[in-house]
Formats: sequence, structure tokens, C-alpha cells
Amino acid sequence: MARGTRRLTLACVAAALALGLSACGGGTIQNATAPTGGSGTAAACGDLRIAVNPWTGYVSNAHVIGYVAKTKLGCNVTYSDLKEEVSWQGMASGTIDTVVENWGHNDLIKKYITDGKTVEDAGPTGNDGIIGWYVPPWMAEKYPDILDSANLNKYADLFKTSESGDKGQLLDGDPSYVTNDEALVTNLKLNFKVVVGGSEAALIESFRSAEKNKTPLLAYFYEPQWFFSEMKLARVKLPAYTDGCDADPKTIACDYPPYKLNKLISAKFAASGSPAVGLVKKFQWTNDDQNLVSTYMSRDNMTPDDAAKKWVDANPDKVAAWLK
Repeated sequence: MARGTRRLTLACVAAALALGLSACGGGTIQNATAPTGGSGTAAACGDLRIAVNPWTGYVSNAHVIGYVAKTKLGCNVTYSDLKEEVSWQGMASGTIDTVVENWGHNDLIKKYITDGKTVEDAGPTGNDGIIGWYVPPWMAEKYPDILDSANLNKYADLFKTSESGDKGQLLDGDPSYVTNDEALVTNLKLNFKVVVGGSEAALIESFRSAEKNKTPLLAYFYEPQWFFSEMKLARVKLPAYTDGCDADPKTIACDYPPYKLNKLISAKFAASGSPAVGLVKKFQWTNDDQNLVSTYMSRDNMTPDDAAKKWVDANPDKVAAWLK
């Protein structure tokens, strides 16, 4: 897919605009302490360098893993705000140890895992990823047949904006997110133009404004996503996904596939002997878990580290399983 960093640069910008993160924190967790009751030590763990891609759910994964690595294993944890493809490059070069939420990227899998052998699959996150097109609740109620993409041209005029000209607007997110939308608009013969919104924060603010002011909006969005607890967006049905229907990026005319999200580690990190390797590999949780941490940040204005601590303190059994 998918979606594409949030703590210092893009992280703080996105958070400040719409996600409600009152503090973005530093790029490094300072003053790592030796663990209590565990077998690892600060020296044994050393550095854990986590890439942070630009969506809130990823931030939740990164900071929960980072918090556990710091407090239980004594790691020196650093976060680097990077786009998805750049994160893979960092793992290949040895400057990044892990990506903690990966959405597909078959081309990068071939380049770095299959051929280059500089990156390794570190197993599932436990999260189920969904990408699609959504409209605000008021539109689904007033125009129920708009939820079938076959009817979108009927409503194209409603979605015209200054950016889309004489076509309807389909709003996309961060330019780094994996998206098939340009091909879908073309191959489904839709009278729409893809307009890049710029970030997850921009998408969320657009949905809020559209619902409040009863203005039309069709936009790319995804799950896991904390915002669904605030607004019940309605998903537009695209032609059903079947295996291989997205094999050629230029001819895609089907829905996005379901994603079993996974983690990645650099081959160098995998061979390092760090106890953090096992933590990353064993880390798994649910969409609800991730959304809860994201809500702590976005709605409750908690810092990422404070949100991670709150969840970790409330889920000792899950955390213990990651450390076995």
C-alpha cells in the first residue's frame, strides 16, 4: 500500500495540524536504564534504530516496541522519520534496524529481500490492513448508491474542486503512500482526478470539514485507523480484488488487496545478537490495540512515549510474550 514520520519533522507537523499529539518527543530515548528482571543489559542490546513512517498507527507500533526495548532490555532507542522506500534503503545500508509496519511493496521485497538479501521479513504485526475509498457519513446517508464505484460518475460534478477542474476530486494522502488510485480512475473510466492531500492529518481534517459543513468528499483512507472511533466513514465498493488482478500497475481495475501487515529487519541487525531482534520478531498485537494507543495520542493529547507506557502497563501479559 500504503500509507507512508512523525516525531520531529513530518511527525510534529502532522500531529500539530490534526492528530492532537501535544508533544512529539525527541528522536532519541535518553537515559536508557538496565532492565529489571530480564536477562538483557544495555550493553548487550546496544542501539535499536527504528524507522518511523508517516501515519499515526505506525507511530504507535514504533513507540510501544521502543518503550519495551528501553525499559525491559536496556536498549538505546532512536527514531528516524523516513518515508517507506527510504526506510528500506536505510535497512539495506545498515543505518536503520527495523521497519515495524510494512504494507506490501512487492518491488522492494524483490530488491532488498529476495535479490539483495540485506533485509529480512520479521513476521506479522498481527494487524489487518485495509485501503479503500471513503465518503463522510452524511453522503452515505443522502446518496446510498454512491457506495458503489459503478455509480461514481453519476455524482462526479458534486466532487469538483479548484484542483480537479471539470472532473470530480479523489483526495489522496501522503505522496509516499502506496496507491493504485491513478490507475483505478483511468481503468474504471471514472470522471475524476486524483489530488494529493499531503498527509494523514490533511485527510482527517478534510473528513471533519466535509461532515461538519455537509460538503462532498471522496478520499483514500485505511485501517487500522483510530479516526474511525470518531467518525464512521463509509467505504466505496470497488470491483472485487482477486489474486493477480493488481499484477500490472498500469492495468489495475480492482480493489486493494487485504494486507497482513508485517515487520522488517536489516540482515545486519538480525545477525547482531541483540535481544531486541527477538522483541521485534515476537511483537504482535491487534488493530484494536494499535488504535487505542493512537487514540491516546490523537484524541487525549498524550506524547507517543506516554501513550506507549500507558498501554504497556495495562498489558503485561502481551508484553511478557514478546520477551520470552
